[in-house]
Amino acid sequence: MNQEMTIAKFHKALLEGKTTVKELVEYYLDRIEKVDPKIKAVISINKDVIRDAEKLDEHFKEHGLVGPMHGVPILVKDNIETIENATTAGSLSLKDHEPHRDAYIIEKLRAAGGLVIAKSNLHEFAIWGETISSILGQTLNPYDFTRTPGGSSGGTGAGMAADFALVGLGTDTINSVRSPASANNLVGIRPTIGVVSRSGIVPYSYTQDTAGPLARTVEDAVMCLDAMKGYDSDDDSTAWYFKNQSESFQTHLKQDGLKSKRVGVLKELFGDEEIHMDTTNAVLSAVGQMKTGGATIIELEDVFDTGALVKEVSVHLHDFKDHLNSYLATIPGSLPCKNMQDIVDSGLHHPGVKDNMLTALSLSTDSDEYRTRLFKRTSLQNKVMKLMAVHNLDALVYPHQKQLVCEVGSSQNERNGVVASVTGFPSICVPAGFSTPDKNAPIGVPIGMEIMGRPFSEGVLIEIAYAYEQIAKMRKAPIGL
Repeated sequence: MNQEMTIAKFHKALLEGKTTVKELVEYYLDRIEKVDPKIKAVISINKDVIRDAEKLDEHFKEHGLVGPMHGVPILVKDNIETIENATTAGSLSLKDHEPHRDAYIIEKLRAAGGLVIAKSNLHEFAIWGETISSILGQTLNPYDFTRTPGGSSGGTGAGMAADFALVGLGTDTINSVRSPASANNLVGIRPTIGVVSRSGIVPYSYTQDTAGPLARTVEDAVMCLDAMKGYDSDDDSTAWYFKNQSESFQTHLKQDGLKSKRVGVLKELFGDEEIHMDTTNAVLSAVGQMKTGGATIIELEDVFDTGALVKEVSVHLHDFKDHLNSYLATIPGSLPCKNMQDIVDSGLHHPGVKDNMLTALSLSTDSDEYRTRLFKRTSLQNKVMKLMAVHNLDALVYPHQKQLVCEVGSSQNERNGVVASVTGFPSICVPAGFSTPDKNAPIGVPIGMEIMGRPFSEGVLIEIAYAYEQIAKMRKAPIGL
């Protein structure tokens, strides 16, 4: 089995009789067994995955492909419910939470032929960006074992970089799909709120939560997003996309997708100190490649204070208690913790998340401060829309993170993903390059660039991202795994 397989290459080999779903699954299980002890990305293996693969192979013999995701092994962040495994959200407090159901997006992916191979580590309850949990501990970056893989979907990111599945799933409240995409030389898509359902996902903030794919190519990420999108009566936000759900995002995979596009560069989101130089240089080079592909580049002086957006506008901590408690109240059975206060009191959590939970316990969605933050959120949405209108822009670009992903034991600094997450607007993170290699990172540490757009402009962003990818060809597998 070829390393770094794509969906298209796998289906071609399947149709030519050169492989089977079972063989692909066995390859990935072998990779997980050999490599995961080095990076600790996987919480649990789907015990039924070989059986599921055999069923798909039988169906293929008699009827052909089930759908566009036929036989595609998916690495699923462990805050997304799957019928076979516990859904722990990385927390010992939920280690026995077996929902015996699939989240809606998993139902959609299975209907298209996909299968869950394993559940991946995350920063506990998706609270922050280093991917450390009481269930599994610290996940390591496969490009540099001294660094984190970003987060909170860092288990999926590290696992996809290490070739544990064909595609992966993460969730994103502030940075959490795009951060591991940036840190692991992957493509990560945060869709507009409403494109995909959140039902069956352990919530952090329904105001800002969404799910999205992580993959090694734009095409694979887009195929996954296509299969998981759609209206779900259990998530009212998906009604906003109802009329568009039959559109295939794959029609936007255009080689010339950069031609005639107007792309704004948010200069304020680049750093100019020594610690920023690898990232700044890589992303500026990527912007130059966009220009080579036919895009018009407009440099913008507008200021977005991302630190202030996290501290003063984002409602993630205000939502956290109320939204998590509402989810926990739906869980049948005898879990030891019925609400956030129980979790804090039990000690069944990583010490690093306690302060955030204590803060969340003191906050509420029914407060003047919460309403003020929602007003500021609307103002930010209007600011972004006006900026794009004044300059007639198709997208905004900037580094996902001004400096390299942090070392183990540190916290992420200067991430820019909050602009998309607070507005609820779509963003795609693509590989922009690598830092200077050193003894810990033999090919360098990956660096990601975000491409952000208006609500429901995923098609435009995909055109830009795909065309850029064909020119830049920045994907490199980590060495020595």
